[in-house]
Amino acid sequence: MFLESNNNIGFIEVVCGSMFSGKTEELIRRIKRVQIAGQPFKVFKPRMDNRYSDTEVVSHSKNAINSIVVDSAVDILNLVEDSDEVIGVDEVQFFDEAIISVCTTLANSGRRVIVAGLDMDYSGQPFGPMAGLLSVAEYVTKVKAICIDCSSLANFSYRLGESEEVVMLGETKEYIPLCRKCFKNRKNG
Repeated sequence: MFLESNNNIGFIEVVCGSMFSGKTEELIRRIKRVQIAGQPFKVFKPRMDNRYSDTEVVSHSKNAINSIVVDSAVDILNLVEDSDEVIGVDEVQFFDEAIISVCTTLANSGRRVIVAGLDMDYSGQPFGPMAGLLSVAEYVTKVKAICIDCSSLANFSYRLGESEEVVMLGETKEYIPLCRKCFKNRKNG
């Protein structure tokens, strides 16, 4: 589907942070407000994110909203209808760089685009397309977790295993949130 631009210029909102910081919770909260307002919307997630549900976006606290599962960022454009005013995307870091142009196309066509995802991978480096999305977004919300080691605000996701694969789905058995100091100490320790 080719999306025509309308008279309204949309915008991109990015909700980012570490594991257990409430990114998905915030995406769901924003979409539920859209739902209450009666605005047409769609929510998407990558197929690989099947930790809690195959078809829903689910937060760690078990809040959920229906979603459309896609294999690639470009699939989103093919599934958006002219009437959709708001588009949500969870776990956006798992998409390739095409998600940046997909979000830009949607915003240029007058839509509100809300994406949520990890801004850094387990090694503290920008995760996938997130740096690009942050640079084109009109609004950025960086949410924080609580450091497991010292109770400070945490914005790093520390992996507890030995795997060096960048993409590794996990929860509390695989990752913990840490502040910068504790992240550095554990990496160097």
